[in-house]
Parts: sequence; structure tokens; C-alpha cells
Amino acid sequence: MKILENISLKPYNTFGIDVKARRLVLLEPGDDVPPLEGEVLLLGGGSNMVFTKDYDGTVVTLAHIHHSTFNIQHSKVTAWGGMVMDDLVQWSLDHGLYGLENLSAIPGTVGASAVQNVGAYGAEAKDFIESVEAYDLKERCRCSFSNEECRFAYRDSMFKHYPNRYLILYVTYHLHKEYVPNLSYKALEGLPHDTARQLRDSITAMRWQKLPRPEEHGSAGSFFKNPVVDEATYRRLKAEYPDMPEAHKASEGYKLSAGWLIDRAGWKGRTQGRAGVWPKNALVLYNAGGCTGDEVRALAAAIQDDVKHKFNITLTPEAIII
Repeated sequence: MKILENISLKPYNTFGIDVKARRLVLLEPGDDVPPLEGEVLLLGGGSNMVFTKDYDGTVVTLAHIHHSTFNIQHSKVTAWGGMVMDDLVQWSLDHGLYGLENLSAIPGTVGASAVQNVGAYGAEAKDFIESVEAYDLKERCRCSFSNEECRFAYRDSMFKHYPNRYLILYVTYHLHKEYVPNLSYKALEGLPHDTARQLRDSITAMRWQKLPRPEEHGSAGSFFKNPVVDEATYRRLKAEYPDMPEAHKASEGYKLSAGWLIDRAGWKGRTQGRAGVWPKNALVLYNAGGCTGDEVRALAAAIQDDVKHKFNITLTPEAIII
């Protein structure tokens, strides 16, 4: 365990915003969680955080190291919450366990995959998570949750409704010994998929064609959730905008493309201050050079206003603004 004082959080958030924390606690597997007084912020990979000011409290994060065990007989993998999610995808394929391929190249950690219920290309973390082991900062004890108890929904879980209470230490995934490609998402049609590695490589390449390279521009990946509307709203919009992509029908309703809405509202490729909308993917806001969290927040608000005015659709940030 490391405890650092007055530390810059720039290396701990993918937007690359330079703010400081009064204290940072960095935990590794086997460490006990120390007593934490005052305001506490639990931070995963920082891939969905936008800091607008210095944090006058304690930030707790897990070391981003490879630490996982598996039961090959029952196709289960238990991974350290601080492990990078994309590393787990590769690790599972190396050990002959399949299912996570569609989640390739998603930024963030294993722990965040459960908090956020990350998803891409027709798959979500909830499809594979069997249980979550966490430390309850309020009760100061370890606890575990089944998939059902996590109350997963679209980009949501029980953990998001109790912010900064549960530090996720381990996540157990139930995978498959047999590779069966999930090609349910339209964008995957025609991609090479004879093997799991082929599909992973194809998805990774496709994602990086649309995302800024982190060594060049900071971002939080997809900044907004795809809005979910009822059938009447979808039919109205489709009639008015025939070029609108077909909505993905889910149990919650019709999932629209937030990226398309932002593009049609005229924001794709534009900048405001030192924050911008990525030219190749309107769903991604990025750091155009030394931007502040306030600049990102102002840009997001301007986009929301324009989309609401043009389509009467409310965009909800997937990123968390601190």
C-alpha cells in the first residue's frame, strides 16, 4: 500500500486533466483497506471521470496489475478490480475462455466494468459477471454480491447508486470453453471472426479507427449514453429523419445513436475552448490541449442543449463530472 500526499491526478484520469488530490491511497492485492476519514473518492482507471477542481479529500484506487485466478473446469475467472479490463480480455483468450471478445479495447478496469456495466457491440459485462467482492467503506467490512444483487441495467448497477461506498476488489466472470462469436451487433457484420482472436483484433482495430489515441489526446471514451426512447418517439424521429440509424431494440425501449444525434446537431469535429468533439466519432469528447474540467463540462452542456432543442431528446452523460 502507498499513501501519497498532495498528488497530481493527471496520470489517474484518461482525460489528462491536471488537478491534485490532498491524499491518494494505492492498494494492491492482499492489502487491508486503512481507516478513511473525511471525504473519499473511489477511482478505477479514471476513464469516465472529469475533474473540474482539486479534490480536497482522499482518493482510493487499486494498482493496475495483472492478478487473476481461474477454475477452468467451471469456466470461471476471478480478477483483481484494478486489472485493466482489456488485459483481462486478452488473458481469458490466452487461457481458452471466451465471451469477452466484444468488450475488447474498452478503457478502464475490471472493477469499473461492474460499476458501469460496460458494454459494446452487443455485449455487456453483466452477461458474464457471476459475483462481485467489495469492501464496504461505510460498514468497514468485506461483502459479496451475486449478479442479481448487483442490479445491472444499461450502463448502470447498484454500485452507482451508492457512490464511493463500495470498493470493488474482485470480480468473478463466468465464461465459456467453446468460442461462439457474438455478431448480433450490425457493425460487426462482415468482420473476420473465425477465431476469438480474429474477432478481438477486428473489434480493436475498429474501435481505434474511431477513438483518439490516448498518447495524443485525452478523452473519456463515449461521453454520453445512447438515449432510450419509447416506440412512438422512435417512429416520429425516423419519419422526420429517414437517414437516422436503425434503433437497437432493447428491453428498456429503443436505443438511439447518441453519436448520430450529436453529429446532426452540428457538433462533430468542433471545439469549444480547449475541449472538442472528436472528428471521427461525435460521441467522444476530447482534450484538445491542456483543457480544464470546466471546459469539458461547458462543451457537454452546449451539446445537450442543442440536441434537446433539435430533437427533444435529453442526453445523459456516461462520464462522471467531479
